Amino acid sequence: MATYAECLAIVHQVLDPYNPSGQQVEEDTAIMADLGISSLQMLEIIAEIEDAVDVSLPLNQLPNIRTVREFTRMLASVTGSAES
Repeated sequence: MATYAECLAIVHQVLDPYNPSGQQVEEDTAIMADLGISSLQMLEIIAEIEDAVDVSLPLNQLPNIRTVREFTRMLASVTGSAES
């Protein structure tokens, strides 16, 4: 079970290579809009996170995920953490 803080660190680590401009990534950062990440890159990010945590993320929830916080909360809920 990963805590919210651990999930946030994982999300930041995986997003880092997709942020070549070095923009500060905050919890309110919109993953696709602010970082310019394409839908294909988002699928790559999801696959990397699933491998890192050994979970399967619910793809039906992904259209509702926009920010780093929302993504981290989903990851934390899948890993069994309810922290925010």
